[in-house]
Amino acid sequence: MKLNYKYPTAYTINSLNVLNTALATLPAYKDWRQFDPGPSYSVDARYASLPALNKKDIRAHFPAGFVPPEKDLQQALDSKEIEFVKTSGSIDIAVTNIWYQKWWDASEKSSWQLNAYAQKLATGNHREAILVNPMNVGIISDDKPLSLQERTLSRFLYLNERTSPAFWTEAHMERMAEELNVFQPDVLEANPSLLAKLCRYLAAAGRKVYQPGLIIFTYEYPAVLHLRQIRQVFQSPLASSYGSTETGYVFMQCEAGKFHHNYEACRVDFQPLKKEHGGPAVGRILVTPFNNPWYYLLRFYVGDLVRIDETGVCACGRDHGMLLSAIEGRTFSATLTTSGRLVTLREADNVISAFTEIEEYKIEQTAARHYDVSLVASFQHRNTLNKNVTEALKNLYGSEAEIVIIYREMILPETSGKHCLVKTTFPIDIEDYLEK
Repeated sequence: MKLNYKYPTAYTINSLNVLNTALATLPAYKDWRQFDPGPSYSVDARYASLPALNKKDIRAHFPAGFVPPEKDLQQALDSKEIEFVKTSGSIDIAVTNIWYQKWWDASEKSSWQLNAYAQKLATGNHREAILVNPMNVGIISDDKPLSLQERTLSRFLYLNERTSPAFWTEAHMERMAEELNVFQPDVLEANPSLLAKLCRYLAAAGRKVYQPGLIIFTYEYPAVLHLRQIRQVFQSPLASSYGSTETGYVFMQCEAGKFHHNYEACRVDFQPLKKEHGGPAVGRILVTPFNNPWYYLLRFYVGDLVRIDETGVCACGRDHGMLLSAIEGRTFSATLTTSGRLVTLREADNVISAFTEIEEYKIEQTAARHYDVSLVASFQHRNTLNKNVTEALKNLYGSEAEIVIIYREMILPETSGKHCLVKTTFPIDIEDYLEK
């Protein structure tokens, strides 16, 4: 599949600037120079010749390996122009990164232009409520509730200070609902699993809540069942923002539902999977951030699979940059059928989220043919779910699949603070599934 996306000249210039600076001056890329065919080749050909950068590479060369030699790293740290931040390690290993707030803000601002609601509402001074795990962003307090003032920073209100929904009480959820009514945010940014949990409570209680102008999902994959539960309470426009601490804002879901490349802020290279595993439309992405003078990352493997929109056309009218029909989920959340075919998180979610009786779920593949399926569902639905879920998952994974269903009161987040819907307990090397 040939990808012919339209880009402004600045995209090529930015791509070249990062590439040439990194290869010529940065220790982290010293061994990469041998792969570069040189300036007589196109910028796309030069990028395609290079390896992928992963988190182990960052740990091996951090921080000096990624900072231009003319930059005084210690002075910038002392003046607080930059700082070191640690990621939560939702894939492979946690890493420390260089955080430059001006770069992050610029990346976020450019992403707003890719959604009509965000473009209108996100002025940079807009009120924003944030419902996420405070391990990802915010203030942690599991032993005592924090006041509204303690959770308000400038134009941001952090609705939740507790590191696990296991610590959520009815009073805690009532407080969140009331604060939404009082604060009346223009934008609500949320972990989909946490907002879905709040919505299950609000729907059952018949509780009305303020409707923000836009709800943006972040940090986690929004399952179909999450969206269904959220829609019981909120009629606001919904959009997913896709990115990472290392790369900034990479894709933004537009008002028509497709994902547009934030090409002002980063370069994206697409590597398709083999045909038998979903390629060439499905593949992984490697991201090169632009305009960060303190942290040069080339072809960073963010750990996700995406689906290219093969029409190349979106109803919203935006016609520049890579276009995706879907984010397929983390490579960390890919599983295998009994015959060895790769199954993306999105594919598995479409199967299990079809059961409206399920409130929460988690699939763990523990061996080639064994799948533990944790479900949260009321007792009255369990006999029917046992039969129907088992049948549906055997259709997905193979007739020889051993499906074990386990009912739980709730499904707890991972140590990263994020909910995991699907995973294997054994490693899968995505390199083995890429088209070479």
